[in-house]
Amino acid sequence: MQYVRLGSSGLKVSRLALGCMSYGEPGLGTHPWSLSEAESLPFLAKALDLGINFFDTANIYSLGTSEEFLGRAVRKLTRREDVVIATKVYEKLTSAPLSGGLSRSAIMRELEASLRRLNTDYIDLYIVHRWDPETPVEETMQALHDVVRAGKVRYIGASSMHAWQFVKAQYVADLHGWTRFVSMQNHYNLLNREEEREMLPYCLAEGVGVTPWSPLARGRLARAWEAESPRTSGDPVQHRFYGPTERADRAVAEVVAEIAAERALPMAQVALAWLLHQPAVTSPVVGATRPHHLEDAAAALAVTLEDTELARLAAPYVPHSVVEYV
Repeated sequence: MQYVRLGSSGLKVSRLALGCMSYGEPGLGTHPWSLSEAESLPFLAKALDLGINFFDTANIYSLGTSEEFLGRAVRKLTRREDVVIATKVYEKLTSAPLSGGLSRSAIMRELEASLRRLNTDYIDLYIVHRWDPETPVEETMQALHDVVRAGKVRYIGASSMHAWQFVKAQYVADLHGWTRFVSMQNHYNLLNREEEREMLPYCLAEGVGVTPWSPLARGRLARAWEAESPRTSGDPVQHRFYGPTERADRAVAEVVAEIAAERALPMAQVALAWLLHQPAVTSPVVGATRPHHLEDAAAALAVTLEDTELARLAAPYVPHSVVEYV
């Protein structure tokens, strides 16, 4: 495993992060394909064996049970101080009026709930899951600064927003001497490269670590185009992200398959290796629900793509419409 600093911060993370959205009580929340605790534990143990020290979850994943599974696994498998735990705040967990958002009240309440579920005294990286249009950004950034000052959060990050929103939040933090975001977790893969327009150049220039989610486009870059999986059939979000551009996306996936065949590698390794070659990318967030998923991800670190291969992978891409991550 390779280890790098998260952006220009002092936090050292593995070159891959394990996303824990797949681990949570089945049937709770919006992920019916999630794995039970007994099924999840071997994947968390395997990640540690491979040297992964960076684990990403969220309060909304399986309505908090993902955090619970991760917290118990960390206590069982390793020392708390040897891992980096990232979790997120913003989504509504209930239909109550005060649920969700990035108000001071919501951040304080949800942080305490996440700390309880994870059974930890602090969060290494606390991420705002989305932009909150209903709360002044000054209120959000001051609340995040206060939880850092209180020692309950070490670093803060953001996820999936427009570049102007992210820049505005950083400016507000700078203006008041508050804590800045050190990371951006965004939607970036061979099938969706729109972040190359503004967000990635900004992060690279400002020393912000980039931890892309869905590096394999929800599996579309890891198997034959026509292949189905339990997640594919039960994931309406996948159609929203990739349905309108299916023809163009298929052309990209076919090049991934060609290069994988030429090199006698799984498609997932080629697609992930392309992402790891991108200069702004720090640590992609990979998912794993089958034993080979983590092994393929780790093996991608050793795959060096030639310039001609990188050009072939990039060539079929066509610009996509902006997706509103709400």
